[in-house]
Amino acid sequence: MEGMKHLIDYGIIGLLIALSLWAVAVATERWLYFRRVDVRHFQNAQEFEVALTKHLVVIGTVAANAPYIGLLGTVLGIMLTFHTMGSSGTMAVQTIMVGLSLALKATAVGLLVAIPCVVLNNVLRRRVTELITEFKIQHGT
Repeated sequence: MEGMKHLIDYGIIGLLIALSLWAVAVATERWLYFRRVDVRHFQNAQEFEVALTKHLVVIGTVAANAPYIGLLGTVLGIMLTFHTMGSSGTMAVQTIMVGLSLALKATAVGLLVAIPCVVLNNVLRRRVTELITEFKIQHGT
């Protein structure tokens, strides 16, 4: 069962941290691109929109799935706690509390990843809308 504890600690939480770093990297790249994009260089509205929304799905996907990955860690942590209690045959409060805190840690990290990703996604999508509006004004459509 020690392997299961490490799976939750390093696997689930490590995955969430990796996903958050990936989302922040994509958000940073997109923000830098938005700052230097020139609407005059594009003639086709669809081509412009594709260029703007490139990789934004990554941030939205991380935002949507991070709570579920955290929930998976919670379920695994609770299962581990129940297994430990059943195997030992005792109802030690310390064992229960340690197991539940492990489970709740995964949930908290999942939410800490998801909430900023939702904000980043909304801010970047808003900027896409602004740039598309600027494109339409510039090209008279």
